[in-house]
Order: sequence, then C-alpha cells, then structure tokens
Amino acid sequence: MQKFSTYLLASSAVISAILCLSSGAWAEEIPANNQLQADTNSQQLNKNNQQEVMSQVTSVSQLSDVQPNDWAFQALQSLVERYGCAAGYPNNTYRGNRALSRYEFAAGLNACLDRVNELIATATSDLVSKQDLATIQKLQKDFSSELATLKGRVDTVEAKTTELEANQFSTTTKLQGQVVAVVSDVVSGKKVNGADIPDKNTTLGARTRLDFVSSFTGQDTLLTRLESNNIKSPDIQTPEGNLFFASGSPSNNFGLATLSYTFPLGKNTQAKLIATGGAADDLTNTVNLFDGDAAFGALSTFGTRNAIYGQLSGTGLGINHQFGKKLALSLGYLTPNANQPTPENGLFNGPYGALAQLTVKPSSRTALGLTYINSYNQPLVTGSNNATSDFGGEKFSSNSYGVQTSLGIGNKLVVGGWAGYTNSQVLTGTKGKAEIWNYAVTLGLPDLGKKGNLAGVIVGMEPKVTNSTATAAGVTKDPNTSYHIEGFYQYKVSDNITITPAVIWLTAPDHNKDKDNDSVVIGALRTTFSF
Repeated sequence: MQKFSTYLLASSAVISAILCLSSGAWAEEIPANNQLQADTNSQQLNKNNQQEVMSQVTSVSQLSDVQPNDWAFQALQSLVERYGCAAGYPNNTYRGNRALSRYEFAAGLNACLDRVNELIATATSDLVSKQDLATIQKLQKDFSSELATLKGRVDTVEAKTTELEANQFSTTTKLQGQVVAVVSDVVSGKKVNGADIPDKNTTLGARTRLDFVSSFTGQDTLLTRLESNNIKSPDIQTPEGNLFFASGSPSNNFGLATLSYTFPLGKNTQAKLIATGGAADDLTNTVNLFDGDAAFGALSTFGTRNAIYGQLSGTGLGINHQFGKKLALSLGYLTPNANQPTPENGLFNGPYGALAQLTVKPSSRTALGLTYINSYNQPLVTGSNNATSDFGGEKFSSNSYGVQTSLGIGNKLVVGGWAGYTNSQVLTGTKGKAEIWNYAVTLGLPDLGKKGNLAGVIVGMEPKVTNSTATAAGVTKDPNTSYHIEGFYQYKVSDNITITPAVIWLTAPDHNKDKDNDSVVIGALRTTFSF
C-alpha cells in the first residue's frame, strides 16, 4: 500500500506539471530533433564548441528565467525540488516558453515516469486520489505510440553501435582513400622557344592514396599516407601550366608519402610534427577556395595557391596559434633533405623554407593572409627557362612576401586572389640578385547547377623574373609576360565521385612572345573517387 501511495503522489506532481506545460505546447509544433538541436548548437558556439548537455538542477531558484509569478511555477517547483524530474540548460535557463514537439513531450514524460518508478522503490509517501492515477494512465496511453517510437529509435541506435564496434577497422584509426584519375593533353600549340613540343600525346594517369588517420586522445591526429602516382604533366619545356597532382618521379609502386602528428600545446595552440611529405597547406591556411590538394578545386600548381608557398616541402615542424576567432599566427619550418647526413644537408644544415603568416578572418566567408617565407638553396620560384634544378650549383637565399585574400559575396560567389614577391640573392660564386613576381585573381561559383559543384576561373601571371643581376648563375630577366588563364567545372556525381573538366591557357609560355613561341592550351579531365 505504501508503494502505491508513493506512485500516486509522484504522479500528481507529474500530472500537474505536464498539464500546465502542455496547455500551449501544440501552438507551434516542431519536428522531432529540430529546435532542441538548434538551441544546443547555439550554446556550442557560445562555449567554444563544447557540447551542451541539459543537467539536473536541485532548486527552481537555479533557473534564472523562472519567476515565482509564472503560471507554471508551482508545478515546475514540485518537479525540480520534490522529484528531481526536470532539467535546465548549462546557462541556468529553463526556456519554458519554447514550444515542443510531441516526441519531445513523450521523452519528458518517459523521464518522469522513470523517476516515479524510483520513488516507488523507496516507498516513502502519502496517498493521493485515484483520479490522478487515472489521468497519468491516460497520458501514458495517449503517448504510447511516441514512446514506442522513441524506444525503437534507441534500440536501432544500440544495434548499429554494436555492429560498428564489432566490425570497426580499429579503435584508434580510420582508413580513408582517394583515387585521382586524369586524362590530359596539349590541345593547342606546337612550338615553345622555336622547338617542337615533345611527347604530345593524350595520357591517362592516376594518383592513389590510402590514409590511416589515428587519434589516441581525441585531440591529436597521426596521419600515415601511402601513395602511388604515375601522373605526368604535358611536357611543354617549362614548369608553367604544370598539373598540381603530377609526380616528379612517376611510379605505380606504393610508398610512404606523408607522416605527420598533430597535437595541442594549449587551448588555442596546435603543433604539427612532420616526418616526411610536408607542404605549405600543412603549416597554414593558403586562403584560396581552389586549394583542394588537386583532388578538388584547381588542377594546375599555379591555380592551387600563391607560388611562394612552393618553397616549402619536406620534414619539419608547424605551430598554429589562434588569437580568438578572427586572427591566427602560423609558424613553420620544412627541409627536403632532413634524412641525409652528408655535408650541407640534414635537418638544419641544408636547404630549408621557414614560414610566418598572419591569417585574419573578419567573418566566416572572408579571409586575408599575410605571409613571409625565408628559404635557402631552394629553386627560384619562376616559370621561366631560368628555373633549372641546381642553378649551376650556386646557392641562393630568398625572402618572399605574399598577400592572399578571399571574399564571399552571398552564398554563390567567392572573389579572391594573391600577389607574391621573391627577392633572391646568390651567396656563392659571382654575387647577384633576382626579383620574381607572381599574382592572380580568382572567381569561384559554389553550388553552380547543383549543391556541391564548383566552377572556377583563375587569371594571373606565373612567377616572372622582373629584374636580375644574377646572370652568371643562369638567372636572366624574362623578356615578356605570359598570362595563365584557367577554367574548370567540378561536378559532384555523388558523395564519393566528382568529375572536373578543365582548360589551361598560357598566352606566352616561358614569358616569351617570340614569333616562334606559340600560345599553349592544355586540356584535362579529372575524376576523383573518395572512400
């Protein structure tokens, strides 16, 4: 009899609160999981992306938006203080005026019924009317379908979770893959610098990547990338127009391409250790909508990012610090010959590139990057025929400065661009200097024709030697200006497949407008498979 009394007493509080709360609940019915999730997302932003969880309060006075003169105050007070049957949000609000859906109502009712069962087990209360018991039984009956649906959802989630745990690849590692297949050819132009363009044939190549992405703490990331790449850029006897995904040493064999470990140094600071395969986008935001590592976005090396970033590659360290949400500082150091113990090589005694960049993001769709790169013995950032691999063995020290910007106008238009300046000095032999410029303007049309699509246009000048006193080292001033004009349309076939036709037009390859130097048009069709 005592347990029955407890059940009735608890039921009366539940009834009164539920009837009060439900009197206006259906005025604006909300689809399941809609408004509550929206409120949760809002709180997540206000708390630095920390998950918001409704928590039990022990006194109604803890709820800042509940006042004694509120019409449902007594009902809520009974639920909170006598039965522990209502919860508040982390900012001490209850949000009692928000409409709720029938599913949300059923979930609250179910929680209170569970609490009633706990009270029955304690068996400490007085008798209340049978009318209250009949009312709560009616509520249970009226919401039986919603309660059954919720139970079914929970059972389904539990079953899927069990299946995933039983078949998961690893408890700490995710396996991801990507295949980029490319058909390319020189579709216009026969001569460059008076010489026939060699090997002018349509080719098909592929880059395959397998990524093992591991996390040991939930805040760190170990990336192990295996890669095979046999793609070659069309040979027009100049680095201009190169395809970003092309390999310098084409091979069908798999090898270790990238190995890096990212971890937090503090709340707003992250560090990245790179054992091999590092590049500029591992160290900082390159501020270009078309920088998709050539699997997405631009197809050419030039169209992917400011050319001064090309001085960064290999092994090293990166640190990124966020000064709030709008300002970030990136520092990085990479060397291509870290594993070589020979003289003038190794981690600190050979070629290197060191970066410092401030990235400003006034809004989610606007960004500005200010970049400085100091490099030693790196190939000059130039598309002219001055760009040989070793410059006759001479050593160069270069200082590069860049500015990159991207501006979203509405949801369907992104305007951007960059400018880069490099000042290189010859350190050995006959001293000299060279100045190199590059710039571009970009236009992006996200979701053109279909959500997930991207159309893009890049117009600019690939690196050009504008002034040089380093002729003894093989670096001469470029006589003319060649423009790089690139257009592509990335079509999303499905979540896992995209197809991108592209055209790259070089108006005067090698920055040479000689009559024996044709303009060159390169055509490419890229298909990306992600899994």
